[in-house]
Amino acid sequence: MTEAKSIVSGGVAAGGTWSLHIPAAGQLVFAAILEGGCWLRLDGQKRGVRLEQGDVGLLAGRKGFVICSSLKARPTKLALVDRWGEITKIGDGSGCTWLAGRVALEPSNAFLLTEALPPLVLVRASSPLASSLRWLVEELVAEQTSTLPGASIASAQLAQLFFVKILRAHLAGSSVAPRGWLRALGDDRLVHALRAMHADPSCNVGLGDLAKLAGMSRTRFAVHFKSVVGTAPLAYLTEWRMRIAQRALREDDTSIAELATSVGYTSESAFSNAFKRVTGMAPRNYRSSARR
Repeated sequence: MTEAKSIVSGGVAAGGTWSLHIPAAGQLVFAAILEGGCWLRLDGQKRGVRLEQGDVGLLAGRKGFVICSSLKARPTKLALVDRWGEITKIGDGSGCTWLAGRVALEPSNAFLLTEALPPLVLVRASSPLASSLRWLVEELVAEQTSTLPGASIASAQLAQLFFVKILRAHLAGSSVAPRGWLRALGDDRLVHALRAMHADPSCNVGLGDLAKLAGMSRTRFAVHFKSVVGTAPLAYLTEWRMRIAQRALREDDTSIAELATSVGYTSESAFSNAFKRVTGMAPRNYRSSARR
């Protein structure tokens, strides 16, 4: 669905009373508890989650978080910088050891995933997938600190595998996944159609093309897609294109005409009409408003 690479930020071996605040990264953040235990609390929440040896977590990056020995301890700020596997020692280092890092996604559609995920995906040590996730984190550190040939290729592949496995764990742990594209990832009939829509938003695909990719009739595909994702296939495609357009209007200076072509419209006016219908604003007005 999207490219992922890991940037290992190192870890912490902490003992005594300690508390660290990690600001919102705007990227997925993972952490694996190698030894001991600690508490994790997301910004804006009163209650924390206890993490024990073997647990692995993935944070969507929309919120900062505190990781600590005690929720009553006053936190100090710690930025996730690229330390390439370095372990920072706090106190005698005997209470908890954890590794953390960022999962950098392909920029054009990273926001789709970070917004679909809950703030925290937690895979407990008792989960069948936990041991393989811990192994992947440890191998990521080993490869990213290695000078051997092919280390960068190996770490990229490991990051992709980690990413897929923790998403599987999240979906498997949800008795009823919420409707949306993330739920559709677990549907073998829909995943190929979603991949086609996400891979090239400028591609001129119709309902028949998507149904063929799913191996279903047009009617059956349309009904099934809406029941899983929550919206009709072509409406979803339009919304996906408009999300990409909104991001581009906020963050770069691409002309409206170029942007229209990049998301599959043959004219600027057709794109502008679709954009206004979905967002309630004309593209130029949206850009002006977003940059104030």
